[in-house]
Amino acid sequence: QVQLVESGGGLVQPGGSLRLSCRASGISFDIYPMGWYRQAPGKQREWVATITSSGETNYVDSVKGRFTISRDNAKNTVYLQMNSLKPEDTAVYYCKIITLSGWGQGTQVTVSS
Repeated sequence: QVQLVESGGGLVQPGGSLRLSCRASGISFDIYPMGWYRQAPGKQREWVATITSSGETNYVDSVKGRFTISRDNAKNTVYLQMNSLKPEDTAVYYCKIITLSGWGQGTQVTVSS
């Protein structure tokens, strides 16, 4: 059974940084593209970033230059390093195996002074 467990969220001031982690189990992690998504209050879930099995990355325009997605296949973990955080980054962040259904429980990120 595939499981995704996100962690690393919290409350941070504008301009601050957080690193989110998502550990996957029940799959051959290294062959799958992985993604981060977020859902702000009252809004639809949106795609944030993707990393392929070969390490190619892609980002939504609003986070380019501020967020970095990476993966450690030995740890079955994908990361999202978030710098220069803004209040509009406040959301529940989810990771996803791009080509499979299902979501983790998410981790809350709140950017506020």
